[in-house]
Amino acid sequence: MGNYKLKGKDLKQINYESDRAKSLAIDIMQKDFKHLSKSDKLKLLENVILNPREYVNHISFAKLAEEFIGKTSTVAGSKYELNEAAKPFKVYGSKIITPETIEQMKVAMQLPISISGALMPDAHVGYGLPIGGVLATENSVMPYGIGLDIGCRMSLSIYDVPAEFIKRNSYHIKTSLKENTHFGIGKTFKQTEDHEVLDRSEFHETALLKQLHGKAKNQLGSSGSGNHFVEVGIVELSKNNAMSIPAGNYVGILAHSGSRGLGAAIASHYTQLAMKTCLLPKKAQHLAWLDLNTEAGQEYWLSMNLAGDYAKACHDVIHYKLAKSFGIKAIAKIENHHNFAWKEKQDGKEVIVHRKGATPANEGQLGIIPANMVDPGYIVSGKGDHDSLFSASHGAGRKMSRKKAKESITGSELKKRLKQYGVTTIGGSVDEAPMSYKNIEEVMQSQNDLVNIEGKFHPQIVRMDK
Repeated sequence: MGNYKLKGKDLKQINYESDRAKSLAIDIMQKDFKHLSKSDKLKLLENVILNPREYVNHISFAKLAEEFIGKTSTVAGSKYELNEAAKPFKVYGSKIITPETIEQMKVAMQLPISISGALMPDAHVGYGLPIGGVLATENSVMPYGIGLDIGCRMSLSIYDVPAEFIKRNSYHIKTSLKENTHFGIGKTFKQTEDHEVLDRSEFHETALLKQLHGKAKNQLGSSGSGNHFVEVGIVELSKNNAMSIPAGNYVGILAHSGSRGLGAAIASHYTQLAMKTCLLPKKAQHLAWLDLNTEAGQEYWLSMNLAGDYAKACHDVIHYKLAKSFGIKAIAKIENHHNFAWKEKQDGKEVIVHRKGATPANEGQLGIIPANMVDPGYIVSGKGDHDSLFSASHGAGRKMSRKKAKESITGSELKKRLKQYGVTTIGGSVDEAPMSYKNIEEVMQSQNDLVNIEGKFHPQIVRMDK
């Protein structure tokens, strides 16, 4: 049980700053939740700091919730009501999206700041916007319309190396993945990496970013838990693809992760501030926004963009270290954010487009839509569809919760599926089993109007948390 005990430095990773909050959290976990793993404890405590009002009457967390509510109680807030009717929005793949997900998007479309929206075929229920939700707002940014993992993204490097390279070097690849990648909350490298993102002036522009610089330095090049991964596999390119690379099979490195503790702390801080200054009905509380004309709005926008660049830097380090270890050089790289907000033009007017689990798909824009740990993902180029707000899905999307997956899928079932597809995994638990995700082919068929298919990525060796 010793590995399950929390320490102050663990709590600092999820933005617990005061000694009292840390002490309360450690006592509560030891008394009432000592059976949970460290990562599960941290996830639970992270939710308390993000949503303290939901825990004010909780038998275990009431005092801790009061600690966080008290810290921000002096901030003045403005009340907003939802519009009576939701603005219309396009749903792609409605047959594979639950009614609860559509209802959640309807609430977002009732906000007074909402201009337009769309729901991607991989959509499922989340906090704030549903995962797979795209929302355009007027001069306002919604921290939970982006999510905790700011700048979560995909990146694919393609190497002009025969696919047989993977089988011939499987032991070396697995060893290199273990040595050059780290996964999970609070994970750091013993030796920090150098990258220009760490020298950015933004780290000196707010008190929060100053405080987070050390964490960003220590976590550079690492990945999160859950569905984050680094994979080595086969890239299958179609004829006349948008990259102008000859059709055929190549070796590829595909990564999925975001801005680590930096992004989570930014999201936590500004979500709490938004929920205090933007008072909404209970069912819409997580949709609280920051006006971009305010100091808080400008701070969040600056911090969000820095976190997005930091996420890219983490990917760059991962790809560099692995390619160096394998002795290969990339001929192309494709990458895209899918948890972010952009200033874009819509019908001649500037709007803020939130894509929470959605891939930008402007005309000709390249992106990657993964499936799961065994099925092939897709390399795509956007068609520039207006109704989708120039977006596409960011993956296959979950069809069952992690809890349900753990209850209904066995380890032997997962091993059988991996063996069937010839995929080797390092880490990865049953809550990430392929059976817990939607069928990627159905998802892709539901967005024929949104993207062109340029190729596929077939996972071979998969590195995940646990």
